Amino acid sequence: MKKIAIFPGSFDPYTLGHHDIVMRSLDLFDEVIIGIGYNSTKKSRYFEIDDMVAKVESVYEHIPGVKVILYNELTSTLAKKHNAQFLIRGLRNTTDFEYENTISQMNRYLNEELETVFLITSPRYAAISSTIIREVHRFGGDVSEFLPYNI
Repeated sequence: MKKIAIFPGSFDPYTLGHHDIVMRSLDLFDEVIIGIGYNSTKKSRYFEIDDMVAKVESVYEHIPGVKVILYNELTSTLAKKHNAQFLIRGLRNTTDFEYENTISQMNRYLNEELETVFLITSPRYAAISSTIIREVHRFGGDVSEFLPYNI
């Protein structure tokens, strides 16, 4: 059976830390679906979602096994639609673990066949967060060394 994993997130923006998680996931799974979703807890996006989808697609256009999709539904429902048995989540620190563990438990409740796999962020990307990148960009700082594409 083909091992399919979904890497869900709002990815506002998608960073080199995210890219690192995807590339390492390809050693574990046959297919990785990057699900760029709308986050109902965030009022608005900083980067236009369709532009982010296009930029992330460009990163993986020559890498087999990676697909990028846009979604606006429960992640557990998305996983069922794509026959994904796994969710991939990156962890930078214990705060991330506490947050992600709660979400993992709910996803498992909603879809008993869905297993969450946590990957520890590579040390060189541990300080990168989308929130920090947005703030630096908003005030004119150069964020190019933290992103796998040009903005």
